[in-house]
Amino acid sequence: MKLHDELPVDHRLSQVYRVGAGLCGAALLVFGCLGFADGLSFFSTSGETVAGLSSNGLLSLVSVVTAVVLVGGAVIGGNTASTINIAVGALFVLSGFVNLALMDSSANILAFRIQNVLFSFVMGLVIATFGMYGRVSGKLPLDNPYWRHRHPRPADEDGNAVLSGGTALPGRPA
Repeated sequence: MKLHDELPVDHRLSQVYRVGAGLCGAALLVFGCLGFADGLSFFSTSGETVAGLSSNGLLSLVSVVTAVVLVGGAVIGGNTASTINIAVGALFVLSGFVNLALMDSSANILAFRIQNVLFSFVMGLVIATFGMYGRVSGKLPLDNPYWRHRHPRPADEDGNAVLSGGTALPGRPA
């Protein structure tokens, strides 16, 4: 059985993934559309200020495309939304580091300034956290489908492994 078969469509975690992807996608969509509305130069390395961040036409386009991916994940829901959130969040953090290195050079094609780098780090962590919620933790509840997938042996209420005869092994996680 694959992990994506473990999470029922109506599981409450799916709503967390959907809401996270939808909210972050909507914020990026607004930012990208504001950049397009200002008629920004597409490849300007100096950029113009939009909603407190530096932007150009290319960054507006990247923001809209990323928003569409996140909103698409929100529509699909489930593990797909979770995986999309984790991947997009990681790409945001990576983008923050790359653009930090490129900031004062002619290779700064997205017109990043320090505010954009900080925004990339924060938005990346927020999106990734929405994606990892209930999926990555040390204390997942026993009814969590990810915990059950990682621990195929039955467990008692305390999370102890249960032998085939029904005897619990205290202090031995399943």
